[in-house]
Amino acid sequence: MRDLKANSSGRYRTGKVRVKANRKKKQKKPLELRKILHRALRVAVLGFSGTLVLVGLGLLLQLLVASDLFRIDQVSVSGGSELSQEKILALSDIQPGVSTFALDLELIGRKIEENPWVRSARVERIFPRQVNILVEERKPLAIINLGYLYYLDQEGEVFKVLGRKDSFDFPVVTGFNRDELLEDPQRGRIQLGQVVGLIEDLDQRSSFNLAQVSEIHQEKNGGLTIYTLTGGVKVKLGEGDFRRKLDRLERIYTQLKPRLELLDYIDLNVDKRIIVRIERQQGSAAG
Repeated sequence: MRDLKANSSGRYRTGKVRVKANRKKKQKKPLELRKILHRALRVAVLGFSGTLVLVGLGLLLQLLVASDLFRIDQVSVSGGSELSQEKILALSDIQPGVSTFALDLELIGRKIEENPWVRSARVERIFPRQVNILVEERKPLAIINLGYLYYLDQEGEVFKVLGRKDSFDFPVVTGFNRDELLEDPQRGRIQLGQVVGLIEDLDQRSSFNLAQVSEIHQEKNGGLTIYTLTGGVKVKLGEGDFRRKLDRLERIYTQLKPRLELLDYIDLNVDKRIIVRIERQQGSAAG
């Protein structure tokens, strides 16, 4: 008799048991030792060859650096007017015969810029044996009295104490204090910038121009006053709007010029008017 057993569904099943088939074991491929050794040998050869190339290039570079092919035999200088080429070369301290690769171009430029006349200096290599130095010099615009006389440049920077050989043929700026400029440099730049703007405006004019001015003075309240070269007449400009004020002065300056020796001051601070005070007299006249 068959042994019938009911399953959970109420049906009967036979007593036969299914046996799962054994999985086939994958056979590992034998290690290809010869191929591995071949690859390792090839990598080693390539690495060794690369090292030899690098060493060779390094030795070649050292030979080139040490050779006479890159030794400086010419230094050209451009842009200098106040400073001679000889002076700039001395500042650079570039010695003939030195290797071009031994030069620190930035350091050389900074050495040259230590001279007060030099605003900027750029040093360039021109292979194989040449160096070019390009210098930008400062341009004096006025002389400023700060206890000592200094040059004032077009950027409003005080840059050099005047020596005996320097030119004094510039308008003089007075009324500034050296300590105050150092304590508050930002305010000083603004004030000196106004002076520079006034000088540049005067330099473009025809009748009353920079050639007619001997001094520019800053008053304690910050306003500016001009002194004429002829007669030393005080021209009161005050603060700001210099162009419009000078336009008014120029319209009558040809009439005033012959009488400058008799004038005490000219006041341009009153809107749309020019007040002229005659020397040693109490009255004033409107022009």
